[in-house]
Amino acid sequence: MAEPTRTAKLTIDDKVIDLPIKSGTIGPDVLDIRKLYAEADVFTYDPGFTSTAACESTITYIDGDKGELLYRGYPIEQLADQSHYLEVCYLLLHGELPSGAQMRDFETRITRHTMLHEQIHYFVRGFRRDSHPMATMVGVVGAMSAFYHDSLDITDPWHREVASIRMIAKLPTIAAMAYKYSVGQPFIYPKNSLDYAANFLHMCFAVPSEEYVVDPRLAKAMDRIMMLHADHEQNASTSTVRLAGSSGANPFACIAAGIACLWGPAHGGANQACLEMLREIGTVDRIPEYIRRAKDHDDPFRLMGFGHRVYKNFDPRAKVMKESADEVLGLMGIENNPTLQVAKELERIALEDDYFISKKLYPNVDFYSGIILDAMGFPTSMFTPIFALSRTVGWISQWKEMIGDPTQKIGRPRQLYTGAAMRDYVDVHHR
Repeated sequence: MAEPTRTAKLTIDDKVIDLPIKSGTIGPDVLDIRKLYAEADVFTYDPGFTSTAACESTITYIDGDKGELLYRGYPIEQLADQSHYLEVCYLLLHGELPSGAQMRDFETRITRHTMLHEQIHYFVRGFRRDSHPMATMVGVVGAMSAFYHDSLDITDPWHREVASIRMIAKLPTIAAMAYKYSVGQPFIYPKNSLDYAANFLHMCFAVPSEEYVVDPRLAKAMDRIMMLHADHEQNASTSTVRLAGSSGANPFACIAAGIACLWGPAHGGANQACLEMLREIGTVDRIPEYIRRAKDHDDPFRLMGFGHRVYKNFDPRAKVMKESADEVLGLMGIENNPTLQVAKELERIALEDDYFISKKLYPNVDFYSGIILDAMGFPTSMFTPIFALSRTVGWISQWKEMIGDPTQKIGRPRQLYTGAAMRDYVDVHHR
């Protein structure tokens, strides 16, 4: 970031405060308010931090008005069309696309770390069978610090590297184990001959009693889902990882915190909520009723999978995901499924109805990803775990960047206190 050459003047009563204005490579300028409290004895008030830059980052850039998403400067559309998930992982972690030799080395290291410590199997079996897979993932990832003591020193670059490789490699194994446990099937070990996405599908759907061959078209669709969810700037879960990491917590604890935050239906659970909504609607003839409800300001019902907190034009990931959805549905031969018919009709309405167009309520990535995962055979309870394993590389990249930032401090948001002023304690007999 360039040194500030401009300032903004803030006048409070008769005092004038100069606030430096900083500029990034692209995107809005920011006001540097770090000395505001010391100089003016005031805080800023920004619920949700929607107008606050909490860090400086070189990883991901979003322009919500234009509908742009860049990983290290590369448009997501180009990466989805020409790259693959592990190459994107390398890009996010290291800042540049790898050479052929670097890519082969990186893929080998990921592949060689996909197995889990055998005792973790007993840990997973300690959960109830009906536990949500996200509960299992939060617990298991947090417990990894009890099994991998040689990658906990956050001041050691090699420890950070090993922890990063381990989590990218092992999260699909953990997610698949959580799924297998929830359906009462035996765990399937990783298979080094398969690529990253195919290996995950194999661990989820193979059984020991018969051969399971992963369809390469489904593996490609899964790889694309992972790539599109790899990082998304300073969202709630990423900010949670950074906040946890600012205390010096070990990397496994930080990623577990991110998974816990992602679990919320307003964040990573949105694609599950979207598919559940489609099933609630049930049939195409009931769509007008739900459209009326969505337009009624007095009705609490919301159409899930439309619009986005950041993207005010369209979600660039949704365009790519729609292509995958069409491919997968055609491959699986389930275009006439009632839920999918509801989805297609809702999509048509959203792209043509003046209300949706004026509100910019376009189908987002959650709308299409849930449809794809459902067509592949995943239950809705697995949608968010798949999101979590996809986003792990983004969380780790952001965590590593934060650790290396010399200006990094432990996170400590302030508050506007509106409770009781100081008062004296009254003995219980006089209340």
